[in-house]
Amino acid sequence: MQKLRIVFAGTPAVAVPSLERLSATDHELVGVVTRLPAPLGRKRVLTPSPVARAAARLQVPVIEANRLDADVTERVAALAPDLGVIVAYGGLVREPLLSTPVHGWINLHFSLLPAWRGAAPVQHSLIAGDRVAGASVFQLVPELDAGEVFATRPHPLRGDETAGELLDELAVSGAELLAGVVDGIADGTAHAHPQTGEPSLAAKLTIDDARLDWSRPATEVHARFRGVTPEPGAWTTVDEQRLKVLGLDDASGIADAPTLAPGEMVLADRRLFVGTGTRPLELRRVQPAGKPAMDAGDWWRGAARSAAVAR
Repeated sequence: MQKLRIVFAGTPAVAVPSLERLSATDHELVGVVTRLPAPLGRKRVLTPSPVARAAARLQVPVIEANRLDADVTERVAALAPDLGVIVAYGGLVREPLLSTPVHGWINLHFSLLPAWRGAAPVQHSLIAGDRVAGASVFQLVPELDAGEVFATRPHPLRGDETAGELLDELAVSGAELLAGVVDGIADGTAHAHPQTGEPSLAAKLTIDDARLDWSRPATEVHARFRGVTPEPGAWTTVDEQRLKVLGLDDASGIADAPTLAPGEMVLADRRLFVGTGTRPLELRRVQPAGKPAMDAGDWWRGAARSAAVAR
C-alpha cells in the first residue's frame, strides 16, 4: 500500500477523532489547516481550535487561517500532499487549492448524502424527525457537498439524543469510515459513486431557529429541541423573559401527565410539564436570563409560580 502524505483541514472538537485516527495509520500527516484562535469565555480569551490543540499534541505542523486563500494554497502546496482530508473546517475549498493534492480532497460529512448537504446536517436531520442519520466520505468538488461518495455508514437513532450527543458518536464512527477510505485510495481499491436521490439542504441554524413553538405537536417540539441542543440552544419566553431550555423529555410514558394548553406549565408530582399542540412534555432543566443552569422544578418553585405560559 502506498504511504500517502496527508494534509488535514478541520476546526471543532468533532474533527479531532478523525485527525487522531489518521495519525495512527501508516500514512504521514504533513500538515493541519484550522481556523484562527477564537475568543472564548466571559473574558474572551483567544483560544486555539480543538484541532489546533490536537495537532500540537501530535506534533503536526499547523496552518491557522480563516480563509483558504492564495497564501494557504502556497503553504499547502509546499507540503507536497498526496491527499487532502477535510472534516468540519468551516470554509470552502476552491481552486487551485482543490486540485493541489495529487488525489484532491475528500470530506467526512455527517449525513447520508445527498440528504442534508450543508453546514448543519445533524441538526436538520433531528429537527426533521429522521429515524436514521449517518456519515459519508465523498470527493470534494466545487459544488456544495455534491461529489461522488466513497462510503457511507448509517446510524439508527434512539429518538432521545441531542445534536451534540449524535455528533460526538458520528465523529468516532466517521473517523473509522474515513480511515478506511484513505487506505482504499492508497491501495487503489476505493471507488466513488455518484450521489442518487433528491438532495436536501442543511443551512446553518440561527438563534431564531432555536425558539420552541409550543403550539406545534409534541413530537415536533421535542425534535427541534434535540436538533438545536447544545447549539444554538433551545429557548422560550416566560413572563417576557428568555428562558434557555437545557433538558426536555418526551412524557408519553407518564400515565398521570396533566392535560395542558400549549405553553401552559404545571408542576405535578415533582415534575414540571409544559403543554404543546398535542400532549405535554417534561421540562427537566433550564437557565433563566442572567442565572446559572438549574433543575426546572427548582426554578419553578423558586419563582413561586402556580401557573404560567411559555411563549
